[in-house]
Amino acid sequence: MRRPLLATAAIFLALQAAGPVLAQAPAAPTSAAQAPVAVNAAIATPKQAWGHEAGEDYFLANYTQLVSYWKTLAGQSNRLKMIAIGQTEEGRTQYMMAVSSPENLARLDHYRGIAGKLALAKGVDEAQARALAQEGKAIVWIDGGLHANEIVPPQHLAQITYELASHDDAETKRFLDDAIILIGQANPDGMEYVSDWYMRIPEPTKREANWDSLPRLYNKYVGHDDNRDFYMMSQKETENLSRVFFREWFPQIIYNQHQPNSPGTVVFVPPFRDPFNYNYDPLIMSQLSEVGAAMHSRLISEGKAGSAMRSEASYSTWTNGIERTVTYFHNAVGLLTEIIGHPTPMKLGMVPDRQLPHNDLPYPVAPQTWHLKSSIDYSLTLDRAVIDYAVRNRERLLFNAWRMGQDSIAKGQADSWTITPKRIEALKAAAGAQEKVDAWSYGAKGVDPALYDTVLHDPAHRDARGYVIPADQADLPTAVNFLNALIKSGVQVQRATAVFSIGGKTYPAGSFVVKTDQAYRPHVLDMFEPQDHPHDLEYPGGPPKPPYDATGYTLAMQMGVGFDRVVEGFDGPFETAPDVITVPPGQIVGHAGAGWLISHAPNNAFILTNRLVKAGAPVFWLKAPTTAQGQTFAEGTLWIPASAKADGVVRQAVKELGLSAYGVDAKPAGATIKLKPTRVGLVDLYGGLMPSGWTRWLFEKYEMPYTVVRPQRLDAGKLAKDYDVILFPDGAYTAPVAGTRFAFKTKQPEPAEIPAEFRSWLGTITPDKTLPQIDRFVRDGGAVIAVGSSSAMGSLLGLPVRNVLVDDKDGKPTAPSTKDFYIPGSILRAQVDPTQPLAYGMASGVDVYYDNNPAFAATDSEGLKRVAWFSGDLLRSGWALGEKRLDGTAGVIDAKLGKGRVMLMGPVVTQRAQTAGTFKLLFNGLYYGPAVSGR
Repeated sequence: MRRPLLATAAIFLALQAAGPVLAQAPAAPTSAAQAPVAVNAAIATPKQAWGHEAGEDYFLANYTQLVSYWKTLAGQSNRLKMIAIGQTEEGRTQYMMAVSSPENLARLDHYRGIAGKLALAKGVDEAQARALAQEGKAIVWIDGGLHANEIVPPQHLAQITYELASHDDAETKRFLDDAIILIGQANPDGMEYVSDWYMRIPEPTKREANWDSLPRLYNKYVGHDDNRDFYMMSQKETENLSRVFFREWFPQIIYNQHQPNSPGTVVFVPPFRDPFNYNYDPLIMSQLSEVGAAMHSRLISEGKAGSAMRSEASYSTWTNGIERTVTYFHNAVGLLTEIIGHPTPMKLGMVPDRQLPHNDLPYPVAPQTWHLKSSIDYSLTLDRAVIDYAVRNRERLLFNAWRMGQDSIAKGQADSWTITPKRIEALKAAAGAQEKVDAWSYGAKGVDPALYDTVLHDPAHRDARGYVIPADQADLPTAVNFLNALIKSGVQVQRATAVFSIGGKTYPAGSFVVKTDQAYRPHVLDMFEPQDHPHDLEYPGGPPKPPYDATGYTLAMQMGVGFDRVVEGFDGPFETAPDVITVPPGQIVGHAGAGWLISHAPNNAFILTNRLVKAGAPVFWLKAPTTAQGQTFAEGTLWIPASAKADGVVRQAVKELGLSAYGVDAKPAGATIKLKPTRVGLVDLYGGLMPSGWTRWLFEKYEMPYTVVRPQRLDAGKLAKDYDVILFPDGAYTAPVAGTRFAFKTKQPEPAEIPAEFRSWLGTITPDKTLPQIDRFVRDGGAVIAVGSSSAMGSLLGLPVRNVLVDDKDGKPTAPSTKDFYIPGSILRAQVDPTQPLAYGMASGVDVYYDNNPAFAATDSEGLKRVAWFSGDLLRSGWALGEKRLDGTAGVIDAKLGKGRVMLMGPVVTQRAQTAGTFKLLFNGLYYGPAVSGR
């Protein structure tokens, strides 16, 4: 794919215009001579509010101070309106500041209404769109602090707000007249925590220069993964921002600021490297390149060196779910910058190759001591470059938002095709020996143009006109959760008010429909369709180039949602859901003289189970199928004996959780597994593991009691006193294997460097201290669940399993070359044995999220069962090299060890709380292990 030419050309012109000033990089940031800016002295500066300047060495303001200052400014300036956008996970109010002229602020609802009409496009013709674009104001979102230990962006928010409120220069007035600027703090809880942690040391020069000593995640549950939650929106902060972006304010530009920089540079600025996602509108990338060029050019014109782009970092535009990338699927320009900076002065080092100018680093920077104030100055320049671009291109931005939305609607109403690498492979295969030199392609090899229609526009490969989500699927509540994720992202979802038929298939009333003739069609396609990631190699025949994040993430697949893909136009008795959908209530069928039977298939059955156990009501799993009330109930069906305790809990679950209860007058025949209250120990490490945090969130959502346990407690032994089952999430333990990359932080501070209350949190899971205690715990009747990298402990506990992705090289365990095996964050198909208790409630096949996780050679025996395994064609969505190596391997294993059980789950079955289709493997294990142990 060609690199964007516009950004390169614009930066080249900017370099030439700058002339001699660019002969060599300055030793410190400088700015071109500027006329003094008139400032309204009645507006309080950050120093007047805090006693410190924004960006002052050894100082960080916390969120409480930012909010207090914002409130002061809003009371002093008629250019500002402070708006609450929701609550955070820790219960703080999340604010944004709307900045514009007083006249515009008086008509905020009018202007955001214009932005909404243009963004959603439906019912607006071109003449109306042009008139609205002429009248409307550009809306620009600028934020900071999503990753709270990246402190430059949130600290600069006070300064940009102050300057826009107080400066009276012509440029600022032009910004205020033609734009509405929304300034937001993306992670208030994290800003409070990180700033307070840094400032806890009284002596400024002794404050820490890194963040390794932070005891926990800087977001209550998910830490850095808060920027991987923008299509699921499980966290309150991401839901708040998405509501602003795609349902209420519709900004045309969303600027999300981060750090750190690439070594030897100051800041990474768009555009980004390939690959390009094939679902979104091409206008997005062209506009993104324009904005990026404006940002680089302004930095350079002000003598601010060291801005890099494209190949100078790993950031691409492929994946969805990141704040700046989810915008592309909603026809808005998403920007990311990554800058150097710390409140403790630091050194900007020198990388030899980054002293040589080139297209992706046109103006190298000299090594020097770097201060936070310099980073703030760069950030302000970038803010102004973005706003300046928006106001200079106001009408075009607004009109293009309509154009992209209208094009999406039109594509959803007619036959259309999305060209992906697999379709190009099919084209080449169809051409075969016909490939020839095409005179019209200046000597390039071409093929018969007729293949464009017969192959690339093959009717069998048309894009969907819509998707039907049947109401009679096994886990409708999870399907509703999926649909609510779409709705929270601005997608229109419809519900059938009566029975209807499409293509000869009849669907019940209450089924849901998502049509693609809507402005956010790119997002719809990305959530339903498989991602076809290109074979992105470092060079032909070379190793794969690591992607920035997941390559396959189709949410409908991850969540196990049943749907039908419709490629012809259709309609029916549909009404639009006005907001998020309430799970439809289930039903109570028959008389429960003896008790109730409830399907194990809905994930919500675990909420019911947890409530019953908490109430002291008996709960059992059937070990064999049974029939009742004209229904067949599979293995694992919940049997709930009738009792006063159970009656109210069951009836409430039917009403609230969408479960159906089938009453019977006799206990079902056959064996059962009796569940019992379970004491769960969830392993976490100092600093916080994101998989552990996601699991905490999941446990609280599904009402599963748990206790966090850390290495020092595990090493102390006598674990049966406190726990029945111990869960090791991905990252809690990692086997030492050469050639592997591991993403989770393991560096920890010295005990004397942190407050005494956190010292018991220190430590790691080790084979010599921890695993002997785990072995004793299991052999005495305990249960262990080990997920992802932690599943490598299975062989250390003596189980007859071998990770096939570890080779013996010169006596050292070594990962295979990525040229031979590489599956980075993709969805694979696994076979499942639903008669095994770990898989109760599941079908015989499931989509699993897989990211180079352990896979085991193991043989079924009396003491070991393969619960899920890989066989045949595996790749469902994403990118896989060498997947044949997984053929026949086990992904999930249930093994006896002494009186207890060890359950190994190679794939991360709760990945980012998105993989609802595999939640049951974990949920089942939490009850099954303790229920059948010999304790």
